[in-house]
Amino acid sequence: MLRSLDIRDMLLIERLSLDWSEGLNVLTGETGAGKSILLDSLGFVLGWRGRADLVRQGAAQGEVSAVFELAPDHPGIAVLGDAGIVPEDGEVLLRRVNGADGRKTAWINGVRVSGETLRQLSETLVELHGQHDDRGLLNPRGHRQLLDAYAGAEGAVSACRAAWRARAAAERSLEAARAALDEIRQEEEFLRHAVEELGLMDPQPGEDAALDARRRLMQAAGRLLEDVVRAGEAIGLQGAEGAASDAMRWLSGVADRAEGRLDAPLAALERAIEALDEAGRGVADAADALTFDDRELEETEERLFALRALARKHGVAPDDLGTFAGELRARLAALDDGEGNLAALERAMAAAGEAYDAAARALSERRSEAASRLDADMAAELAPLKMERAVFRTEVEPGEPGPEGRDAVQFTVATNPGAPAGPLARIASGGELSRFLLALKVSLTREARGLTMIFDEIDRGVGGATADAVGRRLKALAAGAQVLVVTHSPQVAALGDAHWQVRKEVAGETTTSVVTALGAGDRVDEIARMISGADVTAAAREAARALLSG
Repeated sequence: MLRSLDIRDMLLIERLSLDWSEGLNVLTGETGAGKSILLDSLGFVLGWRGRADLVRQGAAQGEVSAVFELAPDHPGIAVLGDAGIVPEDGEVLLRRVNGADGRKTAWINGVRVSGETLRQLSETLVELHGQHDDRGLLNPRGHRQLLDAYAGAEGAVSACRAAWRARAAAERSLEAARAALDEIRQEEEFLRHAVEELGLMDPQPGEDAALDARRRLMQAAGRLLEDVVRAGEAIGLQGAEGAASDAMRWLSGVADRAEGRLDAPLAALERAIEALDEAGRGVADAADALTFDDRELEETEERLFALRALARKHGVAPDDLGTFAGELRARLAALDDGEGNLAALERAMAAAGEAYDAAARALSERRSEAASRLDADMAAELAPLKMERAVFRTEVEPGEPGPEGRDAVQFTVATNPGAPAGPLARIASGGELSRFLLALKVSLTREARGLTMIFDEIDRGVGGATADAVGRRLKALAAGAQVLVVTHSPQVAALGDAHWQVRKEVAGETTTSVVTALGAGDRVDEIARMISGADVTAAAREAARALLSG
């Protein structure tokens, strides 16, 4: 419930503080006095999208604050919780500033928030409606959503959306698998030949480098072997090792007569002979390693050239042939397994389709049941509004399948029995439209908790007994809620629990809008003005008193 509204430097309002009451609050005033400015300012603090030029001329910024009182189970509590805000004693203070440069900044209970957060919260706080409705009542594209809200079908709609997404995902998977299988089928011959060819070759990581090194070694072996053999001969018994052995034999024969002088040379010779022996064995091993069969060189070259040719053919490095072969085998396996995979995906697609059909069917049944209830509610609402002969119908027809089911929903009316039914905006006249929309708004918001309802000239185009009927329906609606009504109808104004007058004041070059709470005597004058115009007569005052007395 809206408790207070404070406006600073917004359009024609310089400074305004209003305390609102429960029940029916009426705002009256001459056309152009500033009633719409009041609603624009309230919409601004609630985050609604509206006109951009709100700041009063000459002011650095405009500011609006609003205090709402929320019950512990109010839907807005959840929105505040998501934003990390806890109401203090059930009160929520909204504050929004609009700079002259167009920048907007908002706070809730002192916490800075986005305009989107304000809008989400406002949906739980205020419902605005006028004859030229901007909240979807006249737009058939919004009728399904309104019917779903009336039916309390949020869970069913969510389930249908989830089933639609699952079906779409299954369809995408099936289409992707078919496309991939078709692509692989086009290269099946290549895949089978390449996999067989690579399998026969069986390339190993690092094999290219090893074969290349081996080939170079074998090619150089002839020249190397000649020097290795010559070196072996120089080291061996016919060379250095033999000479060292002879020297050691000669010295050993005379060592016992040299009084120890030959012991060190003999030891050195012994070490030299051992080293020469080791060197000789190494040279011999090298000679063996360098002794190649011509066929081995031919086979090595054939393997090396075949590997490189295969790598060039497939556009990969020789060392990547093994990995490439694995990829081809995987694609071939996908081809071989493709039909089985397609069958599984087709079964999944069918199951997802059945799940969506079931969810859409359940949603359709819920909508049809809710449509019958809404039609009955509307019949009950239209009778007190002097439209007992009018017929309202909620048409639920098959439509294009989509995330929210496959129903097309439209509100239609017939103003008299036997008259053709048609869209609400096209069939009803101005006065009839106001009453249809009032009845529809009441029916759709019947279960809303803690909602402040604002009706902007909902009574336009009606007068006399019909205006009185509209006013009495608003009065009854306000018995359990807070209703704000902008009206030009004296019958409606007389039924208000609180009455506010909006007027313009001009001081020099400055024009401002002023809102005044009216007492009993002032209400008589204001309603008399609404009856007779600028020249208030005694008869008009008497009529005003009659209206106020009920």
